[in-house]
Amino acid sequence: MSQHHFFLQIDAHRSPLAAIALSSNGLYIATASEQGTIIRVHMVSAATKPYNFRRGTYPSTIFSLSFGPSKQLPDILVATSSSGSVHVFSLGFGVNPRARRTGGLLGAILPHSVSDALDPAHHHVLQNAVPAGSRSIVVVRKVDKVADADASSSEFVSCRATVSLITYNGYFQEYTFSMNNQNESSWSLEYELNLLSTISDTARS
Repeated sequence: MSQHHFFLQIDAHRSPLAAIALSSNGLYIATASEQGTIIRVHMVSAATKPYNFRRGTYPSTIFSLSFGPSKQLPDILVATSSSGSVHVFSLGFGVNPRARRTGGLLGAILPHSVSDALDPAHHHVLQNAVPAGSRSIVVVRKVDKVADADASSSEFVSCRATVSLITYNGYFQEYTFSMNNQNESSWSLEYELNLLSTISDTARS
């Protein structure tokens, strides 16, 4: 039996890559360059780039990228950066720039690289989660659909995600991030602790 191997090349960024993440269902690859202003999400099967998210205007080092568990909900991508903020990007409400560009006057006038940068980001930020410059890692541990008695079972109304953040100097935080289909969001800090102090106290006892 002959085996077929496929090779796809993704032209992610002009600058060297700083972070990369693969979604749990294997559909998406997220990338960030050393500049850190734009985060791109690519379809693995076709090496296309359906989502462009602007993290910020000024360069910042992306310390971590991570997808939430894939469910029948909008896919969530989270990131931390040297600015000290936590970023959440919702793929479920993102706009496909290729589709928009074909019929838009702006897309006809501007080059692809510029109109990509203007793609509206479904971007939710938790400012100053950790001190600026602190290296950190963020993961989405759980995503749940919030039930609504007036909505059908297949209709997305809102979701709640458990987001865990840990810094290299031992601080751990856990947040509840909530988002609805109007792209409104909120953050709630559930608890935080210093892991190094906890370990030290346990050793002394």
